[in-house]
Amino acid sequence: MYQCIIADDHLVERALLTSYIKKIPSLNLVAECQTGLEVLSILKDQPIDIVFSDVDMPDLTGIELVKTLKNPPVFVFISSFPEYAAEGYNLDIIDFAVKPISFDRFVKAVNKSIEYIELKKTASHSTATIQNESTEDYFFIKDNKGITRVNTNDVLYIESMGDFSKIYTQDQKTLVMLVGLKNAEMQLQSKKFIRVHKQYLVNTEHIFQVLANEIVLSNKVSIPLSNAYKQLLNETVIDKLLLKRF
Repeated sequence: MYQCIIADDHLVERALLTSYIKKIPSLNLVAECQTGLEVLSILKDQPIDIVFSDVDMPDLTGIELVKTLKNPPVFVFISSFPEYAAEGYNLDIIDFAVKPISFDRFVKAVNKSIEYIELKKTASHSTATIQNESTEDYFFIKDNKGITRVNTNDVLYIESMGDFSKIYTQDQKTLVMLVGLKNAEMQLQSKKFIRVHKQYLVNTEHIFQVLANEIVLSNKVSIPLSNAYKQLLNETVIDKLLLKRF
């Protein structure tokens, strides 16, 4: 069960979201809040996985609420004002929907939230594994020629091709392996590969620049970066090595 909160100062909107949440077995509604201050009070006392929040609220807006939290839960903004979307995504919220939100759109936001939560759990487990295991700097793939050795540092990124995956290397070679991207991701997380888009894994050693919706690699190739994976990339890779002003 994923613990969630509704934050909205309008009774009708809270009632709508409550009815939606009751239809989804994996969600447990902990509280309905009218202000951001009420949300803060609850977050101090118990762990929450997802907050479904309006933006324009009294005392503390949804945007101000996220800014006050050092390690915020997953936030989904649901607002009547689409102009808040850009600022919301700059705060790494997982999704932004415009009122009135339909049930199918709400389910989409829930699925994105759960996917991110589970990805974060997997990434945390993989980080612990890296610290406790000595891993080789190469791996083997099965391709049409047989078994081929691939040096990990040579790989820039991996692209999904359905049941197969295409590996792109620094020396401009392309290798096709008989493994789907999801299975490749599970087996390569301990080798510094991370999902940044439903179609792509990238080698974190070759990330040169992270932009709003794309990643530029060391060979200047751009890979799309989806919002579903952007926050995970920041928390598990970028923030750990980012020089701060203090």
